[in-house]
Amino acid sequence: MEIIDGPRIAARAERATVGIRRRVPFRGMLAERDRMLRELIGWLDAHRTDAEGPFFLRLHTVDMAAEMDIEVGAVSSARPDGPVTAGTMPAGRYAVLAYQRHSLQANRLLQSWAAEQEFPFDVVTTDAGDAWAGRFEIYLTDPRTEPRKTLWVTELAFLGLGD
Repeated sequence: MEIIDGPRIAARAERATVGIRRRVPFRGMLAERDRMLRELIGWLDAHRTDAEGPFFLRLHTVDMAAEMDIEVGAVSSARPDGPVTAGTMPAGRYAVLAYQRHSLQANRLLQSWAAEQEFPFDVVTTDAGDAWAGRFEIYLTDPRTEPRKTLWVTELAFLGLGD
């Protein structure tokens, strides 16, 4: 894993998004993410609009032993239809880390660092898994121009509890 930036705390404003959301098994989640990303890019192209910010994977609910509730989206104020719905990246303070390669290591590093900083995440445990108010993998590298995922710079952004 190569750390590009962070870990650090960053305050962020709310941002409008569009996305496609599905429940998928943990195993095979990244292949489904790729399909959803292609579907979203196709939707943007068909509607002759472009993302106003980076594409992302949002983990709404995490249960690595069962299903994940995920959303593939983009920062955009486009008017959604069909499988694409409107959403937001919530405002607040985020623990962030930008990296290349080895997502699992990066996730562990950010969570460990946040614990050391006594920065609690906005997450609750439910019967469906850990429900996050804001857990994002933001693709700082545009997947339309760089297909090799090992070269993507990805920013993890995990929302903290309100002040």
